[in-house]
Amino acid sequence: MNFEMKSTAKERTAYLAPEGLETQTRHFLKNISQEYGRLIVANGPKQFCPFAQNIWTQPELIQFTSISDAASKLKAMQRNWFPYSYQLHRRTGLIQEKLPFVNFKPLTYPAKKITAPLGSYTLIDENTMLAAPTCSSLYPNGEPEFIENHIDPPSRAYMKLFEAFTVIGALPETHETCLELGAAPGGWTWVIAKSGAKVIAVDRAELDPRISALRNVTFRAGDAFTMTPEKIGPIDWLISDIICYPEKLFDFMSVWLASGACKNFLLTLKFQGETNYKIIEAFAGVPGSRLYHLNANKHELTWFHQVSP
Repeated sequence: MNFEMKSTAKERTAYLAPEGLETQTRHFLKNISQEYGRLIVANGPKQFCPFAQNIWTQPELIQFTSISDAASKLKAMQRNWFPYSYQLHRRTGLIQEKLPFVNFKPLTYPAKKITAPLGSYTLIDENTMLAAPTCSSLYPNGEPEFIENHIDPPSRAYMKLFEAFTVIGALPETHETCLELGAAPGGWTWVIAKSGAKVIAVDRAELDPRISALRNVTFRAGDAFTMTPEKIGPIDWLISDIICYPEKLFDFMSVWLASGACKNFLLTLKFQGETNYKIIEAFAGVPGSRLYHLNANKHELTWFHQVSP
């Protein structure tokens, strides 16, 4: 299938699937018209597609005669661009060199909020590109990268929480209390404690001694799912990267949500084998919810919910 090479073509939206999760991305999309590598294009306005790591709004097919012409046409649309390159890599690189420089170096956490839009484009052939000046992510191909800390955290799991807090634009504050499920060895606990918030870290296994020694960390050994509102009391955040079936996590979260004892929820939905699309829809159906596939996620989604004040 080929698009009509006219600016008056039907409205379309493009969805960039994470590598290896093209099937999960396609599941949520209707009216798919073309695919370019991991970029799936569907006719019509934006659809709910939580596995997409970047969504291109109303991408246009643009014909160009040269490298300079391609760059000029992109600059006429807006300043900042980053390519999704699935073919014609050298030609793509030459076009990118003609565009204004944008600093894409790894971020220092906590990262400053980005406000400038970042457009995306890909080469369909040597003289045709698909380009969208507006995308769902402000990071290149929806893949923010962070400077790693190889000394303090006990595992690399902290990178996922760096990204989650950055993408949602919120993080625990010094006066807040967080309940963390499945905390050991303490990668996420370290990030939360670093923010200054109090952490109640729950796991059957012990935390790394360096993490449990932090002044604002309280460790509770045992089954995370016994930590109900009646036992814990009011909290500001319920945070989980625990390995469990998403259905069990949904039931536990629902108890806390119904209690009104928690203000913010940040949970990882982990899928083993087949993806359970019904439970994804259940999480998405909670009013005010946001679902993301983070760059640090594998066969997972991250669910964020903030209770209205």
